[in-house]
Amino acid sequence: MSEQLLVIIDPAARQTDGESVRIAKDVLSAGAAAKVCLPDGPEEFARALGRRGSRRPVVVGDDRALVRTVTLLYRRRELAGCALSVVPVGETSVARSLGVPGGAVAAARAVLDGVERRLDLLVDDSDGVVLGALGIPPEPVRAAAAQPVPVGSGRAWYRSLARTLAPRPPRLPAIPAPGPSRLRVEVDGETVVDLGQPVQAVSVTPGTGGVAEVEVRPLSVGAEATPLRASGRAVTVVGTDFRYRADAAVSGPVRRRTWRVLEDAWGLVLPSP
Repeated sequence: MSEQLLVIIDPAARQTDGESVRIAKDVLSAGAAAKVCLPDGPEEFARALGRRGSRRPVVVGDDRALVRTVTLLYRRRELAGCALSVVPVGETSVARSLGVPGGAVAAARAVLDGVERRLDLLVDDSDGVVLGALGIPPEPVRAAAAQPVPVGSGRAWYRSLARTLAPRPPRLPAIPAPGPSRLRVEVDGETVVDLGQPVQAVSVTPGTGGVAEVEVRPLSVGAEATPLRASGRAVTVVGTDFRYRADAAVSGPVRRRTWRVLEDAWGLVLPSP
């Protein structure tokens, strides 16, 4: 592992949990020669990553920051030769599912003392990437809950009055769960389910050895239907304007999309076994 680190701190991480960011920065700077970058947005983030030179990139941020980094490196054809590290801050379910420690101290120590593990990657026909899981249809989006107003002494009444007089942002309605879909799912050219069979959900995850694991849950009436499972190197889904969740983002609608597996496509530094 290179002792020269490029620590890129995502703007959202600084706003979400500044204390974890500070801890990660202190641990990394104490254990290696670390250059710290504080980009203000995606363009500066991309420029910092592109100018890393021989430094090993360390992303401090959430799942979106991790996916953005892998996507940039993949599209620049630099992913195969780059050992990537991440200190998760914010929503980090994807990073944790890949084996990255959750706490700032443990994750930073894994950056310094861990080992690179090669992982498979799902890529689609629009150059999108999937690190953890793909879901069709995406999970429903729920309206954000109202945040409690802190109560203090002195000027609490003033803050309450200011909030009362300030214009309220529009309330976002909850988006209901999508109904059954009619999709054709093909794995390596073989049809798993066709358009005549409504399905409740389809999931695709990168497995090992260059193979994706596919599960199709048909619509059931009465007793729960047995899921259909298949594995292969290429997965094609065809349907009418379907959406899908890839890691932390929802994409679509599309009518056709193909994902293929790239074996050992990228390296992630994880704790030593």
